[in-house]
Amino acid sequence: MGRPSQPPGSRGDKAMAQAKKKAKAKPKKASSRARVKSAKPGRKSQAKKKAPGRKKAGAVRKRTASKQAGSAKKKASGSKRRRVAKPLRPTSNAAEMAEKQRDISVSEFFAKNRHLLGFDNPSKALLTTVKEGVDNALDACEEAGVVPDIQIEIHQKSDSRFRVVIEDNGPGIVRDQVPKIFGRLLYGSKFHRLRQSRGQQGIGISAAGMYGLLTTGKPVKIITRTGKGRQAHEFELVIDTKKNKPQVKRDLVVKWPKHHGTRVEIELEGNYRGGQHSVDNYIRQISLANPHAQITYVPPVAEEHGDKHVFPRVTRKLPAHTDEIQPHPYGIELGVLMQMFRDTGSRNLTSCLRNDFSRVSPRVASEICEKAKVSPKRRPADIRREEADAIYKAIKQTKIMSPPTDCIAPIGEDLILAALKAEVEADFYSAVTRRPTIYRGNPFLVEVGLAYGGEMPREESAALYRYANRVPLQYQQGACAITRAVSGTNWKSYMVQHPKGALPVGPLLIMVHIASVWVPFTSESKDAVAQYPEIIKEFRFALQECGRKMTNYLRKQKRVAEEAKKAAYIEKYIPQVAIGLQEILSLGDRETSKLTNKLTHVLERSRKS
Repeated sequence: MGRPSQPPGSRGDKAMAQAKKKAKAKPKKASSRARVKSAKPGRKSQAKKKAPGRKKAGAVRKRTASKQAGSAKKKASGSKRRRVAKPLRPTSNAAEMAEKQRDISVSEFFAKNRHLLGFDNPSKALLTTVKEGVDNALDACEEAGVVPDIQIEIHQKSDSRFRVVIEDNGPGIVRDQVPKIFGRLLYGSKFHRLRQSRGQQGIGISAAGMYGLLTTGKPVKIITRTGKGRQAHEFELVIDTKKNKPQVKRDLVVKWPKHHGTRVEIELEGNYRGGQHSVDNYIRQISLANPHAQITYVPPVAEEHGDKHVFPRVTRKLPAHTDEIQPHPYGIELGVLMQMFRDTGSRNLTSCLRNDFSRVSPRVASEICEKAKVSPKRRPADIRREEADAIYKAIKQTKIMSPPTDCIAPIGEDLILAALKAEVEADFYSAVTRRPTIYRGNPFLVEVGLAYGGEMPREESAALYRYANRVPLQYQQGACAITRAVSGTNWKSYMVQHPKGALPVGPLLIMVHIASVWVPFTSESKDAVAQYPEIIKEFRFALQECGRKMTNYLRKQKRVAEEAKKAAYIEKYIPQVAIGLQEILSLGDRETSKLTNKLTHVLERSRKS
């Protein structure tokens, strides 16, 4: 039987009609492949049919983009509102800031910046401690007229802890002064005077004690005695870094075998090692520049075996006594001049210039007043800044003699040569002491010692020993004026290899010393000399003078070697010449022997002439 047909208006017809309406209302989107095909030639009709659909899609994309832009603006506005809503950082007013201000003591500053004083690392700290103690001992002995006898001991307590002991035979220290000398920074007798000395700032030994306190917590121990029949005092003290004042932990009267002298013991964190920057090398160099001192050194490695190193003195003659001088007018600045006018005890300007400055005679003082147009009878404390400025300019325009040089004590050429010969075996030695000159009104002089040949290495850079007021400079060699002068000298002119901008190469030891009432160091650690043109020029002149002496020696040695080579070559053929003459002249053996000796004598005489 067949399936009965549905009457018109049935459910099937209605469903089909609805499907057709939906198809007309929502046309299908063309796929990407269909769109590409519609764009091809021959299918223009299809492309035209799909164009309305594209417009609708573009409109949809625009609406979507506008919605995204709107949401982004909302987010941005929301983020701005959130930033404004954040609480502000708490602030302080002027009164609160003023309450936080306080003084900083110099010891507190250097405790936080101890690298400025030479305590950068444990190795350098150990060397600096020894150096400061030895400097004080040598200065005290020389000032008291005592030939120095110094003992240095380094005892190793653990891997990184050492006890440094420095003992001298100097005049000792008065009991009341001991806490101030060892327990306060910037306290001393050398800062305010113009006179050659190793110490300048009043920082060194007290800074070493402060470093020991910071690293180990142990106090400095001092034993001192000022003379036979007087009591010896033993102190243990620390430095209060916040107040820059000493705190005495112990003060006793003890028995001490020495009649006079001082013994200092500092325990600190350090590192003992060899090499160029070692304590051993420093002791060797300090004995070279101080031939009048005997130094006994006990290093940590020798402590177990009871061994010690003794550097005997070359001479018992002390360095020449140096006098304190007044500042030279050329070396002061306007602010210093104004302060001197306020502090002077002189009643008028003329007497102030004569009494408070060196090399100012009555004639020079009158000339300065005349050029400055200031009355010679003017009271110094009443001088205004404009008048002081006029006086300062007048000083620069006036010819004034150089400062006296009896405030400087050089080592001397003879002692430099003796010290070099005791230090190193060489073929040639030379020494030069220049005449004193000035920089910024401060007198100074330069000395150079040179040793060449011997067993020194020939393919390495020259050994350079730098000194300032007889103290070796171990660090910052590249920043020093001495190094710049040595590397800037043309050593090729003196028959020595010289790479550009470096030290010369060869079997050479160069010792350079500057002596001055005020050495211009580059920092408080006193590791390098500042590069003033006047100082570098003097260094070069002294080096060139030593270089010329060395060149004369090397040329002479070269000439002697060449002549010896020629003589040996000729002497080789003298017997053959004698045999030929014997055959020609029919000489006997005796006459031939005489002839040989005569030819040798003639050759030797011609070579010497």
